[in-house]
Amino acid sequence: MYIVHGNIKTMAECDFTDGYIEIRDGKIAALGDMKNCPQTEGQVLDVQGGLVMPGIIEAHCHMGITEEKKGMEGDDCNENVNPITPYLRAIDAINPMDAAFNDALQAGITSAMIGPGSANVVGGQFAFVKTHGRCIDDMIVKAPAAMKVAFGENPKVNYSGQGVSPSTRMATAALLREELTKAQVYREKREKNREEKDFRYECWLPVLRGEIPLKAHVHRADDILTAVRIAKEFHLRMTLDHCSEGHLIVEELKEAGYPAIVGPDMASRNKIEVQNMAFKTVGLLAENGILTAVTTDHPVSMIQFLPICAGLAVKAGMSPEEGLRSITINAAKICGVDDRVGSLAPGKDADIAVFTENPMEVFARTLYTLIDGEIVYSAAGGDGAADARP
Repeated sequence: MYIVHGNIKTMAECDFTDGYIEIRDGKIAALGDMKNCPQTEGQVLDVQGGLVMPGIIEAHCHMGITEEKKGMEGDDCNENVNPITPYLRAIDAINPMDAAFNDALQAGITSAMIGPGSANVVGGQFAFVKTHGRCIDDMIVKAPAAMKVAFGENPKVNYSGQGVSPSTRMATAALLREELTKAQVYREKREKNREEKDFRYECWLPVLRGEIPLKAHVHRADDILTAVRIAKEFHLRMTLDHCSEGHLIVEELKEAGYPAIVGPDMASRNKIEVQNMAFKTVGLLAENGILTAVTTDHPVSMIQFLPICAGLAVKAGMSPEEGLRSITINAAKICGVDDRVGSLAPGKDADIAVFTENPMEVFARTLYTLIDGEIVYSAAGGDGAADARP
């Protein structure tokens, strides 16, 4: 398959104002200027000047695990009876039939990091998945992809009325340290072949080995710095998710060196810890060399508005280039999947979105969404062969 006559923004080394992409076996085989396009064979998608870019990536959401319009029956986001649940796996609760997956495709969103919520100190394992399919096992790019931990209000609110810890920020930190210490002891015994496999702690090994990060729910500045303190104590990788008051501690975060997934800034300030959230935060962090992505935290704000959230961050001061990076290659790097997605380059998955114009513009329309080289959404309907002129 070939995509031809596209205004190609690769999010890599070079762009092409009139370019082509060759797709073979679900991967990008080649791309370049139209004057160098080889003799095309098979299906040809002429996008006639449409903006062609990597599929958009949502770096933190609960799509399919908190289903729309389903109430309790479709809400599998939080196991509210135990504050320490690292062994829970998002893949066992994500429902690809959730309408949000179709909304994502229509917005050019081709992959997402999905996992448990923040009611527990340790919530469980996130998975990075494609947004098209019926069987979650066939949609997985990386699982486990991160271990969810949470600081601040949510664990406090969830457990303070149950007469068990945590009811304070001190207890949240202490419970996490206790769990990590036990996991370290388990790892040492396992590596010395003195411990049989224990389901309760085996899930921590990828975290302790640095293969996947902690995914820390943090809004307030003091909670962000507590997460940093603990990650450094245990020598762990980590992403700072939400990071609502990150703009208040830019120098500290720059020194710490952890990436930030910022948002959902389109949501209401319905909690004390988000009183200072603002679209300017992600741009200020990016200006200071911190690797950043933008999130909707779906369903807190709707996943289809992810590119608009990036656009509002640009409106608040972020550079347009960095705005696009925050929902493509930066998100891929933070999620640990940039070897497969996030930019257009030979050998990468053919996850591609075609728009009438920059998707951060509110009037932009998605013309085509491709995942693994297959057209999974077409504004024209059918097989995507209709006129694609913007």
